[in-house]
Amino acid sequence: MSIPFDLDDLVAFRALADLGSFRKAAGTVHLSQPAFSRRIDKLERALGVALVERTTRRVALTAAGREFERKMRVLLDDLDNALLAIRGDPATRGERVTLACVPSVVPGLVTEALQRYRRSHPRVQVIVLDAKSHDVRQAVSQGDADFGLGFLDEQDGEVEFSPLYDEAFVLACRADHPMAARERVSWSELDAHAFIALARTSGNRLVLDRALAGTGLRPRVAYEVQTGSTALALVQAGLGVAAMPATALDAARRESARAAPGLVGVLLTQPEVRRTMGLLRRRARALSSSAAQLYALFQHGRREHAPRMHEAGKA
Repeated sequence: MSIPFDLDDLVAFRALADLGSFRKAAGTVHLSQPAFSRRIDKLERALGVALVERTTRRVALTAAGREFERKMRVLLDDLDNALLAIRGDPATRGERVTLACVPSVVPGLVTEALQRYRRSHPRVQVIVLDAKSHDVRQAVSQGDADFGLGFLDEQDGEVEFSPLYDEAFVLACRADHPMAARERVSWSELDAHAFIALARTSGNRLVLDRALAGTGLRPRVAYEVQTGSTALALVQAGLGVAAMPATALDAARRESARAAPGLVGVLLTQPEVRRTMGLLRRRARALSSSAAQLYALFQHGRREHAPRMHEAGKA
């Protein structure tokens, strides 16, 4: 099969996508602007689609251009990683690893793994994409991340899920709340309290909705927010209570350890809702040497970060 363009054409297009300017992009690949334009024209003719929209004020990628740029970037990154692995130890070279993760695992699990990784791979750049669970899975599935750390909120044949630890959802409330001293609280008891819910686009909301489906249990939603950090800010302001994974509450309490009145977690029961945290990787894509070593660090550190209910609960 004959490919009607070459590697230099792809590198030129990547520069254009990054900089949004023919003049600037031409300079980065050491071409005159007319010669650079010919490369992009050649690539568009070979693919049979327009990749960029040209106006007098700006250059923007078309829908086809954005899709091609995403796939092309994965291809070039894989090629860079392959060359680095062949030439020598990637820990001594400028390799890059991209990790996608849900924000609640950044304090603790992610930061400690990265500290260890930095000691053995000081030259490797790590990009952390902190996002919602659905976006983490999508980043892995589409090749935008080498691997991910989160929970599998939807089945995806492209993604392999390796469990790390299991955790319960707890009721997040202020230390001066009437339920703060309890060991456990049932879902039916929440009717008397203002409830702060996550938006339906949240993976955690999906887990809760599935667990409560058919039970007739639905807390009285006073506020709906987009992120767990916003929900906990409202809890801390005394506006209500929220249901959160134990690690998410742990992370918030570590970040605001000096804040008063503080946050408390109480186990939610009847039913007890749990989620499984784990590593996500694309089935058909082998990890580079550097990505595989970071992946292994998370596997080895999983027991240290499994939430312990008594510590995750009381302040």
